[in-house]
Amino acid sequence: MTDGSGNIKRNLMILLLISIPGSILVAQPAQIWVSPDGSDRNPGTKAYPMATLTMSLRKAREMRRLDDPLIKDGVEIILRNGIYRLYEPVYIRPEDSGTESSVTVIRSAEGEKPVFSGGRIVDKWSKLTDTLDRLPVKSQGKVWVTDIPSVWGNPINFRELWVNGKKATRASSFNDGELSRIIRSDSLKEEMWIPTPEIPLQHAVQLEFIIIQWWTIANLRVRSYDVAGDKVKLTFHQPESRVEFEHPWPMPVDDSADIYMADDKYPFCGNSPFFFANSIELLNQPGEWCRDPVTGKIYYWPRDNEDMTNAEVVVPILETLIQIEGSLDNPVSNIVFHGIRFEHTAWMRPSEAGHIPVQDGMYFIDAYKLKPAGTPENKSLENQGWLGRQSSGISLQGTHNIRFERCTFSHLAATALDFISGANHSHVEGCIFKDIGGSGIRIGFYGDLSIEDHIPYDPKDFREVCHHISIANNLITDCSNEYWGCDGINVGFAHDITIEHNEVSHLNNSGISVGWGWTGTINCMKNNRVHANNIHHFAKQLYDVAGIYMLSAQPNTEISNNRIHHLEKAPYAHLREHYQYIYLDQNSSYIRVINNWTEMAKFNANANGPGTEWKNNGPQVDPAIKEKAGIQQEYQDLLNEYNIIKE
Repeated sequence: MTDGSGNIKRNLMILLLISIPGSILVAQPAQIWVSPDGSDRNPGTKAYPMATLTMSLRKAREMRRLDDPLIKDGVEIILRNGIYRLYEPVYIRPEDSGTESSVTVIRSAEGEKPVFSGGRIVDKWSKLTDTLDRLPVKSQGKVWVTDIPSVWGNPINFRELWVNGKKATRASSFNDGELSRIIRSDSLKEEMWIPTPEIPLQHAVQLEFIIIQWWTIANLRVRSYDVAGDKVKLTFHQPESRVEFEHPWPMPVDDSADIYMADDKYPFCGNSPFFFANSIELLNQPGEWCRDPVTGKIYYWPRDNEDMTNAEVVVPILETLIQIEGSLDNPVSNIVFHGIRFEHTAWMRPSEAGHIPVQDGMYFIDAYKLKPAGTPENKSLENQGWLGRQSSGISLQGTHNIRFERCTFSHLAATALDFISGANHSHVEGCIFKDIGGSGIRIGFYGDLSIEDHIPYDPKDFREVCHHISIANNLITDCSNEYWGCDGINVGFAHDITIEHNEVSHLNNSGISVGWGWTGTINCMKNNRVHANNIHHFAKQLYDVAGIYMLSAQPNTEISNNRIHHLEKAPYAHLREHYQYIYLDQNSSYIRVINNWTEMAKFNANANGPGTEWKNNGPQVDPAIKEKAGIQQEYQDLLNEYNIIKE
């Protein structure tokens, strides 16, 4: 055979090898396997997996540092089935970044469901047989008890408890009938007067007073409880007491006795409803629990079909599971999370310093009313406030091209996923957000101790602003179930945010909220898009809210082709008809509202600025638009998993 024919044979052999799937010439990422039963001393192979995400990230980091040729086509950290219990957040830093051609993927093994949990198992439950004086008579003989778990001899404090994957209810007076309302308050003395409750609470320990204030709730720790016949005088701990009595919005009571706070302009603000929580005197229904520091015990009245001898009971010990943090000059980039569950976080500020929020779960660190009104920048401004931000299950700062795909966020106390600052070109798609105490997803800047919350945010370094983030085809349900003033999705100062084809449902407040600052001044907010979402069963407990809520100037922003229905009128609203499907609040400007199907033509535009456009919204919109809203076909299985039926 000639040399020419030999070359032909060799070339054919090479082509054949390249075409065979799985051949040695097919590129694939380096793999690091992880299992709860593994060891961080193992090499991270499938047969000998590592044990923690922290150490597998270090292994990947070292491979990149040493320019290992195996990472040419990326790194996969593959998580086997099981629960990964965390005792500190997993920190992901710039050195953990992938590249555009060599992405780092943190994913579940095929067909498996790994869970990152910030919780701790609470076991050794027994039925309470002795009479406990402070426990209601109807609860005697029905309550189970165990010791409060401790770390280094210190009892763990927590505000959430889950039994067999279902959130239990902190003992409260909320479901004991019609809520009473505050009689009056005195902001100078920092006192509130209420009707004397039927339940005696004079000896309650760590009692919490929760006020329903328009579009949010306030949590105050009770300092004194003084009965005077048919009335009770309450005072509260600092710092929340001062802030609650000084801040004007949302107003908790009509403080007409106080010349400083009185305001005839808003007579409908007065006498908010309230309830108590967090003391054993209130434990009187199945599904309720209480952590009692006097006895050092946890008490729980099981629901039907709950066997406490083999129930899985979890309390949270971490506020954040994963913290992804880079800098503006050196961001964390090119990382994908796929098919992972994130569960069991706490948020302890209300137990340590109270919680006096302004809106969207952002809480006041300082706030007061301006008398007379006005600042150099805003002549009519009535109030000033400096804010803090709730913790989150996963937080991102200084990041680029981070993706969350097919992940589940559940049993989280405050925010689930938070793009805080400097986050851009990222995607959240095909994820489930369920049983969230605060907001499902939060994006952008809201003010802090350095910037008062009415100042338009437009930083000199544009990289600080969150931008080009896509939230698509996610199921977001049962959020704001603890801090009612939160929403399914919140966006503050940010631009080029796309929120489309999500199912957003069963919320105490609004569905989707975009904008911050109450300002008509052009700032960093622009080019935001809320499109083809299915929003329903919202406004369950609060009012002055909407299916889609917008705020401030946002040039070239669009609300289009959404389906909004099943608005549930809040039972304790001062203004019974103050609800809406789409709400453009103060200084909303340059926003297009087009082709949105709503079951009623009930909208609100409050003191809007220029450039707003309303076109073809209401029940007359083409049914084809209505039917196309919500999760797209590729992700319909998300609805099936939790038996959510599209209305």
